[in-house]
Amino acid sequence: MSDGGQRGQGPLGTALVIIPTFNEAENIGPIVGRVRAAVPEAHVLVADDNSPDGTGKLADELAAGDDHVHVLHRKGKEGLGAAYLAGFAWGLERDYGVLVEMDADGSHQPEELPRLLTALAGADLVLGSRWVPGGRVVNWPKSREFLSRGGSVYSRLMLDVPIRDVTGGYRAFRRETLEGLGLEEVA
Repeated sequence: MSDGGQRGQGPLGTALVIIPTFNEAENIGPIVGRVRAAVPEAHVLVADDNSPDGTGKLADELAAGDDHVHVLHRKGKEGLGAAYLAGFAWGLERDYGVLVEMDADGSHQPEELPRLLTALAGADLVLGSRWVPGGRVVNWPKSREFLSRGGSVYSRLMLDVPIRDVTGGYRAFRRETLEGLGLEEVA
């Protein structure tokens, strides 16, 4: 892939990084800054679920100073999956060629975005993993980490799914892949 693709605007089109938030006031500025530094041509969509800690207002301030940052204000806490679906719909309506999902808490490293985007040149979907050398989770109880790792091990051993992190949410999709999934029917 050309250098332009690594910056977030390449042969597949402009990338949109969707970051769902609920009470992420401490994290939203740093994570958006890291995304913008890692892939300057990419756009960021903060999908905020009416955070009582002011995350949405902080995201609005970021967007006011950067035309690559956008905010989708949602009515209330509707959940992570619903936030991603709303973000995908928002991005597809605006013709983004690549859509990336990423958590706001630092579990997903924005500095790895160029690698995900480069890999997407030869794939429909690229999965990032928290369970590779250098990967990590932030502020998780051991029980949650155990369940996540256990689900991935089960999937590899019992279902023959050769993926290290099936429960992770660091994914890059080609536009066509999402369009083929029929997102409007997922609820």
